[in-house]
Amino acid sequence: MSDTMSRRTFIRGMGAAAASALAGRAHAQTREATVGNRPNVLFIMTDQQRADTIAALGNDRIYTPNLDRLVRRGVSFTNAYTTCPVCVAARLTIRTGRQPRRTGVYGNSPPTLVDGEPLAPEERCGPYLARTMRGLGYRTFGIGKFHSMPWDEDLGYDTQLHSEELYGSPDQRGRDAYAAFVAREHPEYDFIEGLMGERTEMYYMPQMSPMPKECTVEAWAADRAVESIGADDDRPYFGFVSFVGPHPPLAPPIPFNRMYDPDRMPNPIRGDRDTDLADEQIRWMNYAIWAEDINDPHARVLRARYYGEVSYIDWCLGRILDAVDARSDADNTVICFFSDHGDHLGDHHAWQKESYFEQSCRIPYLVSWPARLPQDTRRADLVCHSDLFGIATGAAGARDTRDGVDLLGAIEDGAPTRETLVGTYSDPGTPEFKTMVRHGHWKYIYMANGAREQLFDLAEDPGELRELSARHRSTTRRLRELAVDYLAGSPNSARALDGADLLGFPPTERPLQRIYQFDYSRGVRGFPESP
Repeated sequence: MSDTMSRRTFIRGMGAAAASALAGRAHAQTREATVGNRPNVLFIMTDQQRADTIAALGNDRIYTPNLDRLVRRGVSFTNAYTTCPVCVAARLTIRTGRQPRRTGVYGNSPPTLVDGEPLAPEERCGPYLARTMRGLGYRTFGIGKFHSMPWDEDLGYDTQLHSEELYGSPDQRGRDAYAAFVAREHPEYDFIEGLMGERTEMYYMPQMSPMPKECTVEAWAADRAVESIGADDDRPYFGFVSFVGPHPPLAPPIPFNRMYDPDRMPNPIRGDRDTDLADEQIRWMNYAIWAEDINDPHARVLRARYYGEVSYIDWCLGRILDAVDARSDADNTVICFFSDHGDHLGDHHAWQKESYFEQSCRIPYLVSWPARLPQDTRRADLVCHSDLFGIATGAAGARDTRDGVDLLGAIEDGAPTRETLVGTYSDPGTPEFKTMVRHGHWKYIYMANGAREQLFDLAEDPGELRELSARHRSTTRRLRELAVDYLAGSPNSARALDGADLLGFPPTERPLQRIYQFDYSRGVRGFPESP
């Protein structure tokens, strides 16, 4: 038994006051001992996981023993946000520690830059996190979904194993690490076009994984992570493990597909339609993925499958945590668990993400380092993806917060965190642009399409059902001014301004269109003209 484990066992047998004093001295001694002994750093990410999907943080309908294990291991940030609630933009912020006004990426599209901005992301933003950590002497590995542009971009890892969701050509499918694994190790499943479930019109149709639980993309990622964590190497490691789920299609494998009774799931939370659908993006996205008319029973079935996906990923997560704990340096391993954004799951008459309702933009965010940080602790600081860069580099002894704040310093030494958090989505200067301001218990949302604004009091109305901008005009004006000040700080984002105010456009609805996601690597481009 390790000294740390012996100490914990001894403390449990003491009286509360004596145990508290001894634990404090032990923590200080452990912290002193780890100075100069650089920790491992492990980032674990999910895709489209809501913040309210962890049992230990208050969801009594879901089973997440390993996420609960991470909650007990460290600090849970309960006011964590993605500042741009969509895959590509969020992931670029994680890689660079920079917000969209610096990355130039405000959605799932290439950057839109102003004159003079370098085209290469690392020239605009600085070296990627993996390349930075490698330069600090870490062995680095990245496994799973990266959603980079191009898809096989060199992100700076010693070992980089992709598992992307879609294959644009036979070459891409052949070079995707997971698809190649299936073709090589499980050729009996290689005929499957959608290895992670059917997409297109089946996005929000309940499914079962076409793969057994030991062969899914999540199990593959966990297996590769276990191998990488256990590698025989004297250097500390920086690892990034990125799960594809619970992003739709909602297709958990057996037995997780039947783990939850839909009639024990809650119905979606909805406000009045004018408030919920003020963001034109919601109506457009619902139609795009065949979710414009999902009733409550269907929504409960989908939530049951979504919870099944989360519990399955939790099962895979347990194997990774066991690999960490099997090493002698387990307590000197920083683990950060987070998601890129959430999923509405029918709340606010919405599906998918890309809004600034809590279900879309608030994320799970767990940070642990047993040798240095307190355990089973909750904090309400406003935090976001850009803070992760400073956690990793700070743990490595070369803190670089970039556009973030020093969360390790805040936890350990009371360093200040932000009072205001600003989010931006879609290209500034277009009708699709919107911005969000979180300050105190208030949330302000501005949508350039129609120059619409919303104000919610999250302390009194966490479901965001009562829109208050007309009743609290001074607060609305103050938060709007904070948004203007933030956007004016960069020529890139200042395109969203009209002089000293936010730029607005006459209200318009984009033509509705469907999103088709077939397997181009097999030559499938769409439905046939005639069956």
